Amino acid sequence: MAEKYAVRNLRLCTKDCLCLYVCPTGATDTENSIIDTEKCIGCGACAEACPSAAISMVPKKMPLQQPKDEKVTEALWKLIRSKAHVENLASQLPGSLGAAVEKSSRLMAEDLCREAGYMLPQSGNAKAFLESLKKIPDVPSEIVERLLDAIPFQEEGDPNQE
Repeated sequence: MAEKYAVRNLRLCTKDCLCLYVCPTGATDTENSIIDTEKCIGCGACAEACPSAAISMVPKKMPLQQPKDEKVTEALWKLIRSKAHVENLASQLPGSLGAAVEKSSRLMAEDLCREAGYMLPQSGNAKAFLESLKKIPDVPSEIVERLLDAIPFQEEGDPNQE
């Protein structure tokens, strides 16, 4: 069994805070809503106690991804370009409606990447996909660069890969 740690989905968290009472290390801090991965021992008690299922256990090392069919990749890129275009248009609108549409488009693009299996952090496929996004005009390259710098990618054939 791979080593795991707990992560909290802030969209699902209802702040019932049962995780605080069962975590043996105090890693589940509700002050900033972040679970401290340095303190987390991967026991899963917080995930089991969470009434809103906002806490999940994820492996510390992600598995290698399966290759994607060319049609899937092209369809995904078209959807992401579409969402990036809408996000850029919405950013020019005044008021809260524009901000809401902008944020919604960004979240949908992130969800598309994740659901398509490209956004498993640490995988070579995620790194290659992020590199390819730098070539798309409407995608903010500085954010892609920050992601590439922040994620500790694992390459195929890595002996530490499970």
